[in-house]
Amino acid sequence: MKLELISFKLCPFAQRAIISLNTQKLDFKMTYINPMNPPDWFKDISPTGQVPLLRVDDQVVFESLVITEFINEISNDSFHPSNSIQRANNRSWIVFSSDILSDLFGIITGDEEKFNQSKIALFTKLAKIETIKSAAKFFNGNDFNMIDAAFAPIFMRLSWINEFTNNALSLDEFKHLNTWSKELLQVDVVKNSVVEGLDDAYYSNIKAREGHLSTLLID
Repeated sequence: MKLELISFKLCPFAQRAIISLNTQKLDFKMTYINPMNPPDWFKDISPTGQVPLLRVDDQVVFESLVITEFINEISNDSFHPSNSIQRANNRSWIVFSSDILSDLFGIITGDEEKFNQSKIALFTKLAKIETIKSAAKFFNGNDFNMIDAAFAPIFMRLSWINEFTNNALSLDEFKHLNTWSKELLQVDVVKNSVVEGLDDAYYSNIKAREGHLSTLLID
């Protein structure tokens, strides 16, 4: 089975798939495209015109959550917890996490009013997760699961934003999430899921957006 993941370098949804592929030790080819000017071959194979896209031999799997579930299905070991209720619970919070990425986009692109609205929405969601997150190393305990792969790109971007600013999105008020974030960002498959210098590219992207967040950047 030949796997090719197609996306762009800053895509957090593709990063989830990369973490999953590397955790499951599956060989794959990574192809980056310009999402603002995608090649014709991509338009021909993508039903939605969006990334990420996983090409499996001559077939296409799209939608990031479906891609990560497919990766799990073709792997030798499940990337989900064994308990069915816990597994369903994990999947629910993974879906929930996608809305957090939408809030982050509003924080990056919005004017001051939109920035504040998105920050409130983000922190409201984080507070809900804090109430159910234990003091365990990862979400379910000591095992690194798909839900950890789903949240890793979020925590990585929050870490970058706090580094680039005077902790504009500090997690200090969220004891368990703050610890979880630090643990996740030390995992090799997380650290190796982005290209070298992506933090600089993320900084440049924030600056180029010229939203309120760009005025908080530390030179």
